[in-house]
Amino acid sequence: MRGSRVANLEDARRLLGHGALFRNLAPNERESLVAGARMRRFNAGDTIFLMGELQDGMFAVLDGEVRISIPSVEGKEFVLAILHAGEVFGEIAMLDGKPRSADATALTACNLAVLEKRDVLAALDRNPSAWLGLVEVLCSRLRHTDQQVVELLLALPERLAKVLLRAVDVAHARDPNRTDLRLSQTDLANLVGAARESVNKCLREWQRADIIRMEKHRVITILDRAALETLAEPA
Repeated sequence: MRGSRVANLEDARRLLGHGALFRNLAPNERESLVAGARMRRFNAGDTIFLMGELQDGMFAVLDGEVRISIPSVEGKEFVLAILHAGEVFGEIAMLDGKPRSADATALTACNLAVLEKRDVLAALDRNPSAWLGLVEVLCSRLRHTDQQVVELLLALPERLAKVLLRAVDVAHARDPNRTDLRLSQTDLANLVGAARESVNKCLREWQRADIIRMEKHRVITILDRAALETLAEPA
């Protein structure tokens, strides 16, 4: 157990040093944040927090994937983002002290560092230039949300193609040898705001056209990126 915690601490030091939010902190400030962080392990499907809960800490993903989503009025789920190692979440509630604005769920088994509000704000106050990192993160979140709203106006094939291309680019950036995605059709449907049946029909058409290949365990492989890029463009 102790060896696992040491590995998590090393991951936290590396990620906090390279992430936009904390890279402008002095090294000793990052060390202090890591020392005060709580390391938590979640299994796939575990709830990290729910919309409306009052918590003032923020989280850094050390490994695995986290789904950020909101429930729709029909009782379905709309996925706002899927976060990977090195990304942070929960910063909005940390800043304004209001309830969580979305649900956070472990999409896969993951290790998270929980950073307390008092520690984060104290470190930022001692390093005024580091506030720019927080602004950068918030602006990135806003741009992503704006992009999602615009894409909801597109036809399903365009929306789905764009989501797959972004997901494979993220996977490739983390592992240049990786060409597959691990996303369930339910996750894809929630990302594009469509029914699972519609997404399944679209994916099967693309599989017959040799644009993608679907395998067991939620694996999707992009076979013809150029064709997918064409599908992602408005007709």
